[in-house]
Formats: sequence, C-alpha cells, structure tokens
Amino acid sequence: MKNLLKRAAFWAATVAVVPSLLSFLLRAQVIGRDRAIEGSTQALGLVPGIVGQYLRRAFLARTLASFHWTATVEFGTLFSSASARIDEHVYVGPRCHLGLVHLERDVLVGAGVHIPSGSATHGTEEVARPIREQQRPKALVTVGHGAWIGSAAVVMADIGYDSVVGAGSVVTRAVPPFVMAAGVPARVIRERAAAGAPGA
Repeated sequence: MKNLLKRAAFWAATVAVVPSLLSFLLRAQVIGRDRAIEGSTQALGLVPGIVGQYLRRAFLARTLASFHWTATVEFGTLFSSASARIDEHVYVGPRCHLGLVHLERDVLVGAGVHIPSGSATHGTEEVARPIREQQRPKALVTVGHGAWIGSAAVVMADIGYDSVVGAGSVVTRAVPPFVMAAGVPARVIRERAAAGAPGA
C-alpha cells in the first residue's frame, strides 16, 4: 500500500512539473542540456519538504541520463550535467552540487557535498589564454553502491562500493571498496571489515 501511494504521488508530481519540463526542453535546444539542467535544478531546488522531493524526482527522472523514482534529492541541490545517473534508493542531502556523476544504488550523500565532473573541470595548460576560455575536460565520477559520503566532502575521483568518506574530506584519488577514508587529501584510514563488517 505504501509503495502504491508513493507511485501515485510520483505521477501527480509528474503532472505538476510539465511546465518545467517544457521549459527545460526549449532551453536545452538553445543553450544545451547541461546549462538547462543547471537552471531548472536551481529553481526546483528551492521547493522545501516532501513536495519538493517529489517534484525533483518527477523532473529529474525525465531529464537526467538516468534517475530512479525511489531516489531522493533534497533542498538546494544543483545538477550541472544532464548526463548524471542516479540509481535506486540513493539519498542526496541538501545543498549539494553534482556534475557528471553516477551514484549507484543505496548511496548516501551528506549535506553540502560537491562532486564535480572529475578533477580537471577547467583547462589550465595554455598560459596565454584565460582559464575560463580553455576546454573543460569532464570525467565521470562513480560512487559505488552502498557508499556514504560525509557532509561537506569534495569528491573528484571514484569511490568504491560500501566505502565511507569522512565529512570535509577532499577525494583526489580513487578510494577502494569497503574502506573508510578521510582527510585533505583523503587517505584510507582503515578497512571497514576491521570494524566487524561481514567477512571480518
């Protein structure tokens, strides 16, 4: 019964976001999908509470490369890449910024987390040209299933499945599966199995 009510709410929200979807499609033709998704998520990110969660679900399910209807995106979160992928039961906390990212199932993302499109979102090689004019080489960042990213972390490299990234950490190199990593730059501080996880 609960799932049925959630589905009904999702479809009601879909009807409510039709104007936002039409606006997105028109703007995407003129300014591109990434800039259009950024503007749309800025607007929808301002809607608080459960109503906002459902409106964002309905919109993102039809505009991102992949977005599962069971995922939750909280207030103030901004997407800057329409190629982002959000799998089932993902939770994204308030005031996050997500670029070209794949959040696999059951990922938890704390408040204020930034996951840009890799570590080199601006070109810097040509010293005679302003950085803003140089090519932006985007790279996909994957956060493996079941991982948890603590609040205010910056993630610029892949996170292995079932790993934990401490709050305020800056991830510049890939984190392996089933570990805890923290710091600036983030380093593995221990394996989760050592704390009594399955297989310990």
